[in-house]
Amino acid sequence: MDQSTQNIYSPPKHIVSAATIVINEQKEILLIKGPRRGWEMPGGQVEEGESLKEAAIRETKEETGIDIEVLKFCGVFQNVGKSICNTLFLAQPLGGKLTTSPESLEVGFYPIEKALEMVTWKNFRQRIEHCLNENAHPFYIEF
Repeated sequence: MDQSTQNIYSPPKHIVSAATIVINEQKEILLIKGPRRGWEMPGGQVEEGESLKEAAIRETKEETGIDIEVLKFCGVFQNVGKSICNTLFLAQPLGGKLTTSPESLEVGFYPIEKALEMVTWKNFRQRIEHCLNENAHPFYIEF
């Protein structure tokens, strides 16, 4: 290996995402049914030049049609093996109309207990439960 190849900087390859637990006045949670993971909270990758909070708001609007106000940062779930940091926020709906997208085959507000039963992908139910337990904020969970 020559000198010029040894000094090439390779930036870390991490994925950062932001998701929201949106609770309406009826104490129902906003969920989407994605094509790959089934029922989950809205969220997705943070884009360059975007804050975590901005990403949470944008992703929720894109996936559900609902405008939100972020109320609180809840915590982080870090998938160490895959270099993914998932940030989570509590939010309330401000308006908009429930709308599906290519990322959400179905969208809706569901009573908390029913919503928790619907979410079956890996530790997504645990993420929602941690966000609902405000005494646990902020949390940091690695797996």
